[in-house]
Amino acid sequence: MTVIYPSPIFGPVHSRRLGVSLGINLLPADGKVCTFDCVYCECGFNRDFRPKQPMPTREEVRTALEARLQQMQQEGPAPDVLTFAGNGEPTAHPHFAAIMDDTLALRDRYFPNAKVSVLSNSTFLHKPDVFAALNKVDNNILKLDTVDEAYIHAVDRPTGSYRLEQIVERMKAFHGNCIIQTMFLKGTSAGKEVDNTGDRYVLPWLETVKQIAPRQVMIYTIDRETPEQSLQKATHEELDRIAALVREAGLSVSVSY
Repeated sequence: MTVIYPSPIFGPVHSRRLGVSLGINLLPADGKVCTFDCVYCECGFNRDFRPKQPMPTREEVRTALEARLQQMQQEGPAPDVLTFAGNGEPTAHPHFAAIMDDTLALRDRYFPNAKVSVLSNSTFLHKPDVFAALNKVDNNILKLDTVDEAYIHAVDRPTGSYRLEQIVERMKAFHGNCIIQTMFLKGTSAGKEVDNTGDRYVLPWLETVKQIAPRQVMIYTIDRETPEQSLQKATHEELDRIAALVREAGLSVSVSY
């Protein structure tokens, strides 16, 4: 079942990787806005969920978030994390940086022990205000499914120009203040094999991740229904093998099966 999230606040939900997570969706509540069109996206394909509503304003996000945090302070549960996610790419919001400043201030006021996380596909790292905002958060989680551009265009399917080399350079510029998140999967898409669990994809990806030197690597596989029906989960054994290679490279890694 395709998931379209309410806007601007949803949850809390229990995240496999982050704990009790209050979601912040900077995108319209009735559809998807993303610079990727991933064949595995739980929100479906972009073409099927074109929104008619606008993005929430900075003020709408701040007001809704404060109200929800006040409610959680009174009724529980306390959030482990405030997570920018939802119906597409959060950094696509034109006021992302200002909204981040508001969010950090509200976090400090209501739940100073909570972390702030952003799940980003990395396509706006070239924007100085986005880069600076991501550098302020506790968990700057950046997608890098592979370093094979043909695979990226087949599976992540960027909707605009996509320069992998430029994105990797911006990832390096965080000097370790980032988490790399990678989806491993198998099966086919549009009749073509999309298995990225073998050495052909894993070893070049690992070399690039070592150069980025993130403080953590998150590897995961499909958890919810995907719009491309012929995809398959990576196995526990395949994910464990990749995780072992990451650890051998001296990097911290978490695995979500």
